[in-house]
Amino acid sequence: MTHPFLDLAPLSAARFASVEDRVARLLDTRQDVVIMQGEALLPLEGAIRGTAGPGTTALNVITGPYGQTFGDWLRDCGATVIDLAVPFHTAATADQIRAAFTEHPEIGFVSLVHAEAATGNTNPVAEIGEVVKEHDALFYLDAVASVGAEPVLPDAWGVDLCVIGAQKAMGGPAGVSAVSVSERAWARMAANPKAPRRSYLSLLDWKERWLDGGRKALPHAPAQLEMLALEACVERIEADGLDTVMARHASAAAATRAGAVALGAGLEPYVHEAREAAPVATTLRAPAGVVASELVARALASDPALPLAAGGGALAKEMIRVNHYGADATPGAVRSSLTALGAALAERGLDVDLAGALRAGEQAWR
Repeated sequence: MTHPFLDLAPLSAARFASVEDRVARLLDTRQDVVIMQGEALLPLEGAIRGTAGPGTTALNVITGPYGQTFGDWLRDCGATVIDLAVPFHTAATADQIRAAFTEHPEIGFVSLVHAEAATGNTNPVAEIGEVVKEHDALFYLDAVASVGAEPVLPDAWGVDLCVIGAQKAMGGPAGVSAVSVSERAWARMAANPKAPRRSYLSLLDWKERWLDGGRKALPHAPAQLEMLALEACVERIEADGLDTVMARHASAAAATRAGAVALGAGLEPYVHEAREAAPVATTLRAPAGVVASELVARALASDPALPLAAGGGALAKEMIRVNHYGADATPGAVRSSLTALGAALAERGLDVDLAGALRAGEQAWR
């Protein structure tokens, strides 16, 4: 018996390379793009371990949990790490980065998360990139949550290592990811004796066994289903138009934010300024006396498919996430989420204005 997920023809090297080329066009980059055969944590960790080590002084910008993880990896590599911790309700600024370079001119590596879906903020990468470029530091960017929701332009921003994943705004699979690598970053890896080699974390292995050979023979069997799903999701973005996809996410964010404010009951945006709020997901602060995780659980009881989640770790008590990305970047998903949250708040005896919230959300959708 046949099955659509089984008995597939082998994925050729030429087709694999064509998917890489399409991802490169999505990022408007001329850098090498490597599709890694695993979730985005694979190239995120591999890129740090490949380029950082003893002698590296790294500025690690923390605007959410992933920034904290990057600092751990950098320290594990032997790098000297200067953490710039920014309150999760805001974004980093170019002035903060400039001040860090002034205080620590030895910084040669900067790690930054573009958009933190976990905290709902987005950082001004173009402005920060200008500062990093002035100081000739290597620039590492996690754009997993931002790609497809807002512009991601490694070449224009001077990003040396840009990691993306397809599982959020791109609406694709989680099992493969990609990284664009500048010539400077390749040179840094080649000169780093501690860079992973003959390892699943190794970007150098992909360069030597895949890129340097003209992308004629794959170094190992590819994750076929995930590659086909990635190809399909890029095709869909191309058909819709990247600007259209990004506009849909911006509208979902604006509608969710406006609707939550109008809903009342003390519910408010977690990220204070709308311009610092990520289009990929909106985070909300639960009303005083309400545990966010309990409120979300009650809202999901009406429909477990709603794109709602509580914040992770300690944030579970105060943060609600509306994950309006990918297939959920729609007016219907925003409306259903506001309705479920309104009902859960009303059950607790709080005064909500659901009609006003839905109206505000509809008016904010642009």
